[in-house]
Amino acid sequence: MDLIKVAEQAFANPKEQEFPQFKSGDTVTVAYRIKEGNKERIQQYRGVVIKIAGHGDLKRFTVRKMSENIGVERIFPLNSPFIDSIVLNKVGKVRRAKLYYLRKLTGKKARIKEKRV
Repeated sequence: MDLIKVAEQAFANPKEQEFPQFKSGDTVTVAYRIKEGNKERIQQYRGVVIKIAGHGDLKRFTVRKMSENIGVERIFPLNSPFIDSIVLNKVGKVRRAKLYYLRKLTGKKARIKEKRV
């Protein structure tokens, strides 16, 4: 009887990962587990959070980085088991929740000011 309760609790409350609070405009590094064949490695993906969408279990965030002068965006589900860690590198000073205007900007214009603490 006790064994059944332990199993139910394990499946009812999956281990919630603790990530730092971040918002649009922040620069984050996402350590993402990638499986290639029978090997598994962790890839570091560093970029600017341009949007956070969804709520609850369906929350996801989009990270944009520049890779050899080409903008690359990737959407990460916040509760994905493949996310190993999220590190907050810089806190950005922005006035919008969705930073789609960064897609049109290049070079120094695409910079985001850092918030002074």
